[in-house]
Amino acid sequence: MDDIIIYPKHYCGIMFVPVFSVTKLNSMKTMSIKKSSLWIIGLSTLLITSCDPKTKTPITVVSDTTKEQNVIISEDETEPAEPEITDVNEEPVIEEFIVEEIEAPEPIALEFEVLEDQMVAETVPGFISETGGESYKEVIENDFKRVSLAPLSTFSIDVDKASYSNIRRMLNNGQRVPENAVKLEEMINYFKYDYKEPLDQHPFAIHTESGSNPWNNETQLVKIGLKGKEIPAESFPASNLVFLIDVSGSMNDINKLPLLKKAFKLLVAQLREKDKISIVVYAGAAGVVLKPTKGKNEHKIIQALESLKSGGSTAGGEGIKLAYKIAEENFIKHGNNRVILATDGDFNVGVSSDKGMKKLIEEKRESGVFLTCLGFGMGNYKDSKLEVLADTGNGNHAYIDSMQEAQRVLGTEFGGTLYTIAKDVKIQVEFNPAKVQAYRLIGYENRLLQDEDFIDDTKDAGELGSGHTVTALYEVIPTGVQSEYLKEISDLKYVQKKVKEAYGDELLTVKFRYKKPKENRSIEMTHVFKTDNDRETSTDFKFAASVAWFGMKLKNSKYLQNHNIQDIVALAKNNKGQDEEGYRAEFVRLMNSYEVIE
Repeated sequence: MDDIIIYPKHYCGIMFVPVFSVTKLNSMKTMSIKKSSLWIIGLSTLLITSCDPKTKTPITVVSDTTKEQNVIISEDETEPAEPEITDVNEEPVIEEFIVEEIEAPEPIALEFEVLEDQMVAETVPGFISETGGESYKEVIENDFKRVSLAPLSTFSIDVDKASYSNIRRMLNNGQRVPENAVKLEEMINYFKYDYKEPLDQHPFAIHTESGSNPWNNETQLVKIGLKGKEIPAESFPASNLVFLIDVSGSMNDINKLPLLKKAFKLLVAQLREKDKISIVVYAGAAGVVLKPTKGKNEHKIIQALESLKSGGSTAGGEGIKLAYKIAEENFIKHGNNRVILATDGDFNVGVSSDKGMKKLIEEKRESGVFLTCLGFGMGNYKDSKLEVLADTGNGNHAYIDSMQEAQRVLGTEFGGTLYTIAKDVKIQVEFNPAKVQAYRLIGYENRLLQDEDFIDDTKDAGELGSGHTVTALYEVIPTGVQSEYLKEISDLKYVQKKVKEAYGDELLTVKFRYKKPKENRSIEMTHVFKTDNDRETSTDFKFAASVAWFGMKLKNSKYLQNHNIQDIVALAKNNKGQDEEGYRAEFVRLMNSYEVIE
C-alpha cells in the first residue's frame, strides 16, 4: 500500500513535513492510548516552543528614585531579590517595564484509529471539572450514615460565601449552573442569621434547633449555628496588608481588573494611621508596585492602584512568594498580618497546579500570615484553585461579581473578612441512637474530617472572623422510621447494639474545638441539644432550609422528594424576616429567574 502523506505546514518560517507509512501506523496499533497521546502532545509542544512571536504589554511599577531596586522575579526557581524599603511617605514615581507575552500557534492535531488497544477510564475522587473554561472541584453529595455504625460526624467550619455570589452571577446572566459550582454550605452561610453573641470568655456562641423537613416528610432537620463576637473596628489591631493583584492578560475584562480597582478603594477608605499597605502584582513576572505605606496616605495607595494595567501570562506562584516575603518583612507582632489575593485564579506559569499551590501555602502559613482570596470575572474563573488557597492559608474566599458584593465583602463585613477571632474551628456531633437512626450533613463535602482529627491540633480547619455566623444543617431519620435511603444490614457478631437509657431526652451532643489566632493549642466547648417537639421553629431555620432546598435542586440531589420550585419560593418569601439589606428578597427573585431558565 502507498505511504499516507500529511501535507506540510509552515510554522515560524520552518516547513514541517510529517510522513507516516502504513507500516508505522500498524505498529502504532499496539501502542497504548496513553503513550500515543504523549507522543502527539510532545510533537505539538515541539512545534509551539519552536516559535516565539512576542508582544509587549506595559505594566506599571514603582521605582525608587534614589536607590535601584530589583523587584522582578524570573520564571525559574530562584528566590526573588529582596526589595529595599525606604521611607513610607515618599511619593511614588511611576515607570513602565515590559512583560513579554508569548502567543503560540494552534498545535497540529493528528488523528488515527487504534484498533487493538482499549482504555478504561476511572473517575478519580476530587477531580476538577471544566465548564466553559471555568473549573470546579467535584462535589460528591454526603450520604446518610447509620448512627449505630458511625455515631460521630466531624467537619471543619466554612465561612466562605463565594459559591452563592457565583451562582447569582450565572442566574443573572441566564446561564445554567454547573452542579459542582453549587456548595450548599456556602449558599446557606451567605445570609446573616439572628444568633445571639457570646456572653462568656469564648469567641463565639452556639445555637441549636430542630424541626420538620420541607422536602421530605419522613425526615427531620437539625440546625447548628455559631455566632462570632463582634469586635468594634476601632479595637482592631494594626494591620499589615499586602494586596496581591493579578494583572495578567486574562484580567482585562471590565468585571475583573477595573472592578477590582474600585473594590479595593472601599477597603483603602477604612484604613487607619497604624495600618500598612503594600501592593504586589504578577503577570509573566512578579513585582512590587507599592512599598509599605501608612494607611492614612490614601492618595498614594489609590494612585498605585490606578496605575495598574493588564497583560502577559500568569505567574501566580511567584506572586504569592513575593507577597508573603513582603508581609513577613513587615510583620506586626499581635497585629493582623494578611495577604489579600485578587484574581480569576487562572495561574499558568511556574507553580500552578492545585497540589503545588496547596504545598506552597502550607509552607507560608507557618509565618503567621493569613490569606484572603477574592475571585473576579467569568469565562475562565478557577474556583477550585482559590478554594484550595483560602482553605490552606487560614483565610476565606469570596467571589465579587459587582460593586454591591464588593461593598458587602470589603465594606459592611470588613471586620469579618479581615480580622480572625478563632482559627482551626472544628465541629464534632454525636447523635443519640435512641432518637436518631441515621443522619446526613448537608454540604461541607470538602470540609469533612476524620473523627480522630478533632483532637489533633496539627490538623488545619476553618477560621471565624469578627461577627461571622456559621450554620450547618443535618437531615436526620428518626429512630423507628422506615426509609428508602437505608438498606438492611447484617447483625454484628462482636459488637452489641445497646443504647444507654440515661440520655433519653437528648438528641445530640456537639463539641467544638478552636484556637486563639496566635496560639497552637486548641480549646474545647460542649453543647447538649435536648428534644423540644413543642417549640415552633424560627424564621431563620425555615429560611436556611429554603436555601438548602434550592441548592439541592440546582445539584439535582437524589434526596429531594419535592422538586416544586414554587414551594421553595413560598418558604423563602414567607421567612425573609427583617431583611434590612434586601439579600433574602434578592434570593427570592433569583429563584423566580431560575424557573424561566429551567
